[in-house]
Amino acid sequence: MRAKPVRSADAIHPMLGVKLWANPCWLSFRANFVAHHFNQPVYEWVWQRFKLTPPEHIVLYALGLKDGITADDIAASTARPKNTLSRGVNALLAKKLIARRPDRTDRRRLFLNLTARGRKIVASSVPAFVAHEQAMAQALSAAERRELKRLLDKIVVDKNRWPTRIQGRP
Repeated sequence: MRAKPVRSADAIHPMLGVKLWANPCWLSFRANFVAHHFNQPVYEWVWQRFKLTPPEHIVLYALGLKDGITADDIAASTARPKNTLSRGVNALLAKKLIARRPDRTDRRRLFLNLTARGRKIVASSVPAFVAHEQAMAQALSAAERRELKRLLDKIVVDKNRWPTRIQGRP
């Protein structure tokens, strides 16, 4: 498990080195580390700029990618609890950043759409997210970024086979 560091170990905190090269949970550590260092600054910026919480922006972002979906669709594509996203949806409705309309065939299903104001926030926030991600990935060549994306896609697509509970000794 002891892979050689790509960069000098002198450039990182010693405990980070331990977690990188002596950690049996190598994938989850790296995924969480990268996600935290992406999410924390961007959602702090979103709060300062737009006064939106992370769940609120997650809903806007999802609708920016595919308008006219349900809150269940958004929950299925995130690691956020449905009740957290529901609060985000309700706050966005109150702020008039999204609109909700019932399905004509099943009135219990509610489709969400961006309003013009919501679309404007998405349009101005996504480039900042992309720039931040690109800055984080600058250590990789274009080919390495494509390969990392391909490998992570493979893991994510296999989600239905992931265990949902810890199996093992009590």
